[in-house]
Amino acid sequence: MKQVIFTGAATALVTPFAQDGSIAWEELERLVEFQIEGGIDAIVACGTTGEAATMTTEEHTQVIRFIIEKAKGRVPVIAGTGSNDTQFCVELSQEAKELGADGLLLVTPYYNKTSQKGLIESFNYVADSVKMPCILYNVPSRTGCNIQPATYKELSKNPYIVAVKEANGDISATARTAALCGEDLTIYSGEDNQTLPIMALGGKGVISVFSNALPGTMHQLAAAMLQGDLETARKLDLEYLDLMDGFFMDVNPIPIKEALFQMGLIRTNFCRMPLTTMTEEGAAKLHALLKKHSLV
Repeated sequence: MKQVIFTGAATALVTPFAQDGSIAWEELERLVEFQIEGGIDAIVACGTTGEAATMTTEEHTQVIRFIIEKAKGRVPVIAGTGSNDTQFCVELSQEAKELGADGLLLVTPYYNKTSQKGLIESFNYVADSVKMPCILYNVPSRTGCNIQPATYKELSKNPYIVAVKEANGDISATARTAALCGEDLTIYSGEDNQTLPIMALGGKGVISVFSNALPGTMHQLAAAMLQGDLETARKLDLEYLDLMDGFFMDVNPIPIKEALFQMGLIRTNFCRMPLTTMTEEGAAKLHALLKKHSLV
């Protein structure tokens, strides 16, 4: 049986910035503590939500190192090292391994994209080069590249490809993947509002944006599903569905950063360009949602 990096809820952690765009290290440390104290099961460093696409290579490795050091082994730390340049992905992944990451999150190639054959060859090349647990990240709405169930089946033969973060929005395709791969591929939801149905199909958890603000709640929802307590999970899912959706009323991570700013967890809502802050109207709508859930 393959290694399972985590079960439950992992937070795709934001990277807080100062108003000048530099990384706010003290705030990042506070966010790591907030997550762990809140009961989160794992942390993803430098994913989409962490704005890794705007980081220099040095910043990317600095943030991974920093989060690993501050987590102190209390929860697994998964490093986002995916790229549309496979060789660069290998180099960054090897650095993350040396820094002590527990696993890698590898997004599908974007812009240049590739075929299903290319996905198999490139992901196998990375996994075989680095020789550590890899989570594939399928988010075609961002990358224009979608992993098909039969492709997952082929990739699941690699001992280092252990899981997928599935954000294709297609529950039927996810069901086919689960049927084809069984225990050879752990499935995590990549969308907060699909955590319950994906876990009902046998998924082991979620890599979450929502949990940046409410780590304990998402941990509880995922834990309830793992324990077969559908009633509790469904209650939490329906109670917070509006907030899960609200955190995507603008391009991620714009709304979750605005939420953390309004909650007083970070000092600025700054996102690196081309991302920007929410409109006043959007921020007001988000504030109303946060107030409804007693978060402000």
